[in-house]
Amino acid sequence: MLPADIPDTDHLIELLDLRDEASTTITIASSSFRPDHERVKIALRNAIDEAERQLRRKSLPRGAQAAVVDPLRALLRDDEFWLAQSRSLVIFASPEVFETFRLAKSVEEHVAVGDRFDTGTLLRALAFPHRAFVVALTQGGATLWEFGPDHRPVEHELDLPDDHALMLERTTTGGRFDRQRADGTTGDRIERERYARAAQDAVVAIVPEDVPLILAAATDLEPAYRAVNTHPLLLADGIDGHPDAFEEKALSDRVREILDAHYAADLDSWRERFGSLRSEGLATSRFDEVALAATTASVESLHFDMDWTEEGSIDEFGHVRHADEPGPDTYALVDEVAARVLRSGGTVRAVRNADLLDGSPLAAVLRFPLPE
Repeated sequence: MLPADIPDTDHLIELLDLRDEASTTITIASSSFRPDHERVKIALRNAIDEAERQLRRKSLPRGAQAAVVDPLRALLRDDEFWLAQSRSLVIFASPEVFETFRLAKSVEEHVAVGDRFDTGTLLRALAFPHRAFVVALTQGGATLWEFGPDHRPVEHELDLPDDHALMLERTTTGGRFDRQRADGTTGDRIERERYARAAQDAVVAIVPEDVPLILAAATDLEPAYRAVNTHPLLLADGIDGHPDAFEEKALSDRVREILDAHYAADLDSWRERFGSLRSEGLATSRFDEVALAATTASVESLHFDMDWTEEGSIDEFGHVRHADEPGPDTYALVDEVAARVLRSGGTVRAVRNADLLDGSPLAAVLRFPLPE
């Protein structure tokens, strides 16, 4: 299984908001195979050299360049860091910040130095929602698995009460001794819901609210879990059959079927709502209008083309300037629009261009109409 470090929305917004003229972003291909690590280190060393060249061309305060480059070079010698790698590596470095992220997907390699980090890769990883968690609930306990588009299932340890397994037992003899029910069910309804609630409390402590959750439960525990569930994206479609009976590939295939159906229905619903609201001035796919709406906190939900990379800048009033080519003062325009939507509490979704409207890389549902 490949490790992945995807920040939550709050952490991503913190990274989006950081400003420093020496902000350095390095994205390179990596590998989970240790024999490949020497090659990856050479690529990283070359990227650090390029970052240093770009930093020299800027008028930075004394010591700022060393504060960026020294931790980067130290990473090459950090044996513990290289113990667990994935397909890609994203590094953010500034005089005040140093963070690394492993991604289980392939990304375009680049080095950028500017007044902000190039967070587009992480933004797309967060906003492209084709991942889900599966909670498997049986009489023997609960297990939580994470399924992503670019890695095998990853198990997450659940913090269950010490007496979790005992919750399906009940006293039937006035307290003289306990015995487990043997009538073909796992405890009575109250016991099953208590058992399920302990599991779901541990699950919601791990699963983000905006990531789908799929239930794979024994027949008599399935309604109990749904009765006590508080996760907003527990999907109606679950995995039938005893969870212990599934092999990894069969389970992964079933998860993908459920997710594909969920996202297809979600997109259809969004398009229908978009069409209805556009006639009321509450939806738009015009780039300049979406940028203005994002700047004025008007966007409720944004869908953007995950492959669109045109750069430019957007000023504090929402006016867009398209650049002929990338430069130290430009950034990916759709990423900046998405960032402004996130800062104002809106939701963002990265999709394929075919899932958008009117040939535009952006489409937004608005909280209120834009001014004339």
